[in-house]
Amino acid sequence: MTVSVVVADDQELVRSGFAMILDAQPDLTVVAEAGDGAEAVEAVRLHRPDVLLLDIRMPRMDGIEAARAVCAETTTKVIMLTTFDQDDYVYDALYAGASGFLLKDVRRDDLVHAVRVVAAGDSLLAPAVTRRLIDDTVRRRPVPAPAPVGLDALTQRERETLVLLGRGLSNAEIAAELVVSEHTVKTHVSNVLMKLDLRDRVQAVIAAYESGLLRPGTR
Repeated sequence: MTVSVVVADDQELVRSGFAMILDAQPDLTVVAEAGDGAEAVEAVRLHRPDVLLLDIRMPRMDGIEAARAVCAETTTKVIMLTTFDQDDYVYDALYAGASGFLLKDVRRDDLVHAVRVVAAGDSLLAPAVTRRLIDDTVRRRPVPAPAPVGLDALTQRERETLVLLGRGLSNAEIAAELVVSEHTVKTHVSNVLMKLDLRDRVQAVIAAYESGLLRPGTR
C-alpha cells in the first residue's frame, strides 16, 4: 500500500528536499507541494493524501490554521515541521489536531519513519523532541488550574500510564517503568484514551498537563 503525502513549506529548497526524500521510497509518494498554508489546504482537499507534512510558519495562512482546517475537514494526518528554539505555537498545533512534530533538521531516516508511523494511525511522540516542545510551550503560558478531564474514571495504573505518556515515553519505556509487558501497556493506553475521550497520544500529553498530573519541566 502506497502512502500519499503533501509537503508544505514556504522554503522551496526545504520543501523540494523533503519531497525528494519521501518520493524515493517505494511505499511513499508525494502527490503535491505547497508554498503556504492556503495552498496546503487546497492541495489536501484536491488530493486527499494520507499525510500532510506542514511547516508551522508560512505566509497567507500559517500552519496552525491550515492544520485546523485539514483536521476538521479530512482524515489526513498532519505532521508539523518546527524549529524548536523559535516556535511558540506547538500547544496550539496539538489542539488543532496535529499528530506529531519534526524538527526541520530531521534526519532522512527519521523523516521517512515519521511519515510511515503517522500514516499507520499512530502519533509521533519522540520523547527527546516532544518533551522539550511541550515543556517549552506550556512554560510560556500561565499555569492553569487542574482541568476536570475525568481522571476519576481511571484506575491507579491508568493514571500512572497517563503521567508517563505525558512525559513522552514510548510503550517500551512505559513497560520498563511499570514492570509490565508492552501488551499490557497498550491496553492501559487504549483505556486512557477511551475513558478520557482522547483522539491519540498527543491529546494524552495535553491532558496530563491540564489535569495537573504534570507541570512544565517534569521528567
